[in-house]
Amino acid sequence: MQYKSYRSGFKTYLQLERNLAANTIEAYLHDLDLLHTFLEETKAKQSLKTLNLNDLQSFVSYINKLEFGAYSQARIISGLKAFYNYLVLEKEISDSPTQFLEAPKLGRKLPDILSIEEIEKIINSLDLSKAEGQRNRAILEMLYGSGLRVSELINLKLSEVDFKNNILLITGKGNKQRLVPLGEISKKQILLYVDNYRIHENIKKGSEDILFLNRRGNKLSRQMIFLIIKKQCVISGIQKDISPHTFRHSFATHLVQGGADLRVVQQLLGHSSIITTEIYTHLNTDDLRKSIMKYHPRNN
Repeated sequence: MQYKSYRSGFKTYLQLERNLAANTIEAYLHDLDLLHTFLEETKAKQSLKTLNLNDLQSFVSYINKLEFGAYSQARIISGLKAFYNYLVLEKEISDSPTQFLEAPKLGRKLPDILSIEEIEKIINSLDLSKAEGQRNRAILEMLYGSGLRVSELINLKLSEVDFKNNILLITGKGNKQRLVPLGEISKKQILLYVDNYRIHENIKKGSEDILFLNRRGNKLSRQMIFLIIKKQCVISGIQKDISPHTFRHSFATHLVQGGADLRVVQQLLGHSSIITTEIYTHLNTDDLRKSIMKYHPRNN
């Protein structure tokens, strides 16, 4: 009973005080459920508020044996730190036992990206004779042209697209809003979809202002965007492991490689920290090879 009370209070804290997105809240609650399962299996007499650093280190060993990867372990530990910070705020405990709990060391993995030619190949593989083909063209142009997250794309409203000033009002993580320019190509494809196809949809109640709709007149799901991209990769012969986020990575990488200021890219992506954006300063191997050949004294 006490666990349910803690879980409910933690959820409210994440929603109201931390203002986190629904997916993030669910992830944090899942982490807490995992710790609760660990207690039931190994330390049944202890409660969450009585755990110490050694207990939590045992829990980290437990999830390691369950073959959680380093990134998953780090995320779980982050969720537990949030929970114990909540208990401190509620004066349930005086100090967080997670204060000195170390997450596994993570290597910095460069994101997969598509070349400009590969993006054009995927987009050109769409069958524009079908209604969903024109919709999907607009979707791919938006993902690459504006660097949107998939959640931002599927929740985008018609009323948030300013066609006159070519601006999108995007609601990102934590309900933070930002303005993102709308490129001419994206604008053209959206208008073709809206004026020739969306207008004929039998739109369901509650989805009247949603920009991209499925065949039933409802908002598209995240999974549907993944499936659209996977299908077009197969058709176009692209062998990379591509997701909607790959288009966002490609958007940012191509901007940086073209000379865009990193702070501008940070604002466009909606990153709270410039550190997150710095990963896009990587260059492709051709750029590296050309630099060595041109500037290293052994190659002169």
